[in-house]
Amino acid sequence: MDLHTLRQFLVVARLEHLSRAAEELRVAQPSLSRTIARLENELGTPLFDRAGRLRLNEAGRLFRGYVERSLGELDAGRRAVAESTGEGFGTVRLASETFLTFTGPLAAYKRAHPGIEVELHQMPAAEMARALRAQEIDLCVASQPIPADDLESIRLFDDPVGVGTSHDHPLAGRPSVSVDDLADESFISASRGHWQRRLLDRLFATRNLTPKIICEVDELSAIAELIGAGLGIGLVPGMARNTATRLPGTWIPVDHPDCRRTVTLSRWTGAHPSTATRLMQTTITTWNWTSKNNGPAVRHE
Repeated sequence: MDLHTLRQFLVVARLEHLSRAAEELRVAQPSLSRTIARLENELGTPLFDRAGRLRLNEAGRLFRGYVERSLGELDAGRRAVAESTGEGFGTVRLASETFLTFTGPLAAYKRAHPGIEVELHQMPAAEMARALRAQEIDLCVASQPIPADDLESIRLFDDPVGVGTSHDHPLAGRPSVSVDDLADESFISASRGHWQRRLLDRLFATRNLTPKIICEVDELSAIAELIGAGLGIGLVPGMARNTATRLPGTWIPVDHPDCRRTVTLSRWTGAHPSTATRLMQTTITTWNWTSKNNGPAVRHE
């Protein structure tokens, strides 16, 4: 059982598809199949169910967790040695659902620490806990809860979420709207799993309604443009009104106490954070998120 085999197993486990895994790994599919078979023989049990589509079974899920943590520790050790011997300034890996609101602190971090490499990973919140435990990332920022006992989370800010419309939309002149007011509207939404879509579904569920979604967008920056073009309405965080990518339309508060998001920074408590990671955590957690011209928070002694 070598590292090469374990890394290949993780790709197959993630994709649950041999041919796609072989393509990503740039190996021949028969060779990859033999590698997985040898691993299963060594462990003495199948790791995948092969009836129909390839599926990771219970033993495979159990083994995957140990492999992810083991390889994560090895990679963390290599990074720590490089940092301690002065062979590298360090790397910090940050994940978020979107980086549109984080350009300020990220730019400040690079100006303050130009020798540190910053890796950005866009991923859904549902993947973040696993990626933290596997030490594929060092920190993550999410706009929805990540339920896990072994994560340390720091609240960054609370943000009201409203409805974005085009300037000529019938709702545009309203001081606020209710969920019932939105029942027959056409929504432009992020894909399932994203905080905007989950919030939209929750709001409508409180009124036993289902939102009419005419477009699901993976490119989040396109949502505001489509709303501004009059193709539909959508949930838009309040912070979007103060960023460079402003909503090209109107923003209307929603009269519902749960129409908001709480943005948190999380890390895995089992990790040994590098200097680069600690500096990034400090930069993000001390940033003045509530100011329209946000920047580092001013501390008064």
